[in-house]
Amino acid sequence: MALADWGIKPVTPISDEQFELWRALIEARTGMMFTQTRRPFLEVALSTRMREITIDDYDVYYEQVMSGVSGEREWVVLVDRLAVQETSFFRHASSYALVEKHLKLLLTNSARHELNVWSAGCSTGEEPYSLALLVEDLLHSAHRKDVFYGITATDISLPTLIKARQGVYNERKLHGIPDSLKQQYFQILPNHRDWQVSQQLKSRIAFAQLNLMDLEKAPFSDMDVIFCQNVLIYFRRFRKRDVVSNLASRLQLGGILVLGVGEIMDWQHPLLERIDYPDTLAFRRVA
Repeated sequence: MALADWGIKPVTPISDEQFELWRALIEARTGMMFTQTRRPFLEVALSTRMREITIDDYDVYYEQVMSGVSGEREWVVLVDRLAVQETSFFRHASSYALVEKHLKLLLTNSARHELNVWSAGCSTGEEPYSLALLVEDLLHSAHRKDVFYGITATDISLPTLIKARQGVYNERKLHGIPDSLKQQYFQILPNHRDWQVSQQLKSRIAFAQLNLMDLEKAPFSDMDVIFCQNVLIYFRRFRKRDVVSNLASRLQLGGILVLGVGEIMDWQHPLLERIDYPDTLAFRRVA
């Protein structure tokens, strides 16, 4: 039986010229790189959105995206479709173990009364909430009620940030969170399927839209931890270097930058030294 018999329209093939047009626009605006291997993903994302708004021509949709205020609104929706949002709580455990070790050391200093953490590319919120859970547990264990902490969580996608602010996750998403933390910082919703992050945890996190291509506009500095994982994987090499160098300048002396393993290779920076930690790519600001 053909797709048409089920009322399903097949994806409209994108021409080489149209692909280059869209590829250039997306990379210029977001830094995301669409090679030929990612062409099918782009094709599906574009055609699915076009079908939703009853457009069947890539060129017509391109013109709409480029046109005035309505185009800006449509661009927000499209970026949300293009951004890879697969994430989970405490994803890549060794990176969180390094952050825990670093913050625990900072908390041994009785004169330290503030911690600042940045989740760059926070997606639907699992990463910043994981960092908040980690800090809460550390402060409780260290009996440090005199320490204030804040987590800045940024992402390019507004719809994704809305989901993150809501902080609602199903039971499967919370797998791996210790029961003690789940019971303390999440509430089961009336549908008995979903859990919501407590207001106590939410109050420590500031969500904001930020394109990593526009980091120079970000008023963030003196960070103890910058956590940026699974964001740079589709950036060109020179863009990765620009972004990571900019992030490095936002660390305070001794602060650490935690990246995804393999996301940047053979990179050095005069302000940073590589941290030797198992299965983790991280740097410390030393100058």
